[in-house]
Amino acid sequence: MLPRAVRGAVAGAGRVVLDAVLPPLCLGCNEIVSAPGALCASCWQGFSFISVPHCACCGSPLAEDLGPDALCAGCLVRRPRYHRARAALVYDDQSRRLVLPFKHGDRTDIARACGGWMARAGADLLASADLVAPVPLHWRRLFMRRYNQAMLLARIVVRTAARGEDLRLAPDLLRRQRWTGSQAGLRAQERRRNVREAFDVHPKWRPMVAGKTILLVDDVLTTGATVEACARALQRAGAKGVDVLTLARVVRPAL
Repeated sequence: MLPRAVRGAVAGAGRVVLDAVLPPLCLGCNEIVSAPGALCASCWQGFSFISVPHCACCGSPLAEDLGPDALCAGCLVRRPRYHRARAALVYDDQSRRLVLPFKHGDRTDIARACGGWMARAGADLLASADLVAPVPLHWRRLFMRRYNQAMLLARIVVRTAARGEDLRLAPDLLRRQRWTGSQAGLRAQERRRNVREAFDVHPKWRPMVAGKTILLVDDVLTTGATVEACARALQRAGAKGVDVLTLARVVRPAL
C-alpha cells in the first residue's frame, strides 16, 4: 500500500485533472466555483440561513432578540410534540431551487453540502442526541424515488458532527405503516389528521429508544405535522426527548 502522503498527492492530482475536465458547479445556479458542493458568492448571499435570534422551541426566526428561551407566537399558543427544532435555511424561492432537485431530481450530490449546513445549525441538538433517525418514506414512495432524501442528510449530519462514534445513526428506527400520499396543499389540521398513527418504532430498536434523546432528520419542516407524528410514536416507545433537524423550514409571516 502507498504511504498516506503519496496517496494524498495522487488524490490531489486526480482532483486537479477532474476539475479541469468537469469543473465544480455552484449548487444554486451551476456557475463554476472553486470546490465541489460550494455556492457562488451571489447564491450564498441569496440564501436565507437561519441564525439567532430564533424561537427556542421550533427554531423559527424572531424579529428581535428576546433571550435564549424566547418562544414565537405559534409555540406560545400550541407547543409542538417535539422538544426543539432547528433548520439551516428558510424555505423560500431561492432554497426551493436547491431542495426540489435534491428531493425529486436525483441530485443526491447536494446532500453533502446541505448536511454540513444542518450539522452547524443543529450543533446544540447533536450534542445531546443519543440516536439520529431519518423520517421514513412509505415503501411505495421509496420504490418510486429510489432513495430517501432524509436518510442521505442524516448520514452526512452524523459524519459531520463532532461526536465521532459516540453518535449512532438508526436508519430504520421508524417505519411508515401506511400510505399517506402527499401533504402538499393540505392545511395544518388536515396534515396532522393525514399522518396520525402513520408511524411506529421498529421492534429491533425499541429497547434502545427508552430513556434516550432522538434526533429526527428531514428535508423541510412545513407545519411540523409529520415530525410530530414521528415524535408521538417515539414517545410512546419511551423516548426521553425528541428533537428535529431539517435542511429548510417554512417561515410564516408575522401577524
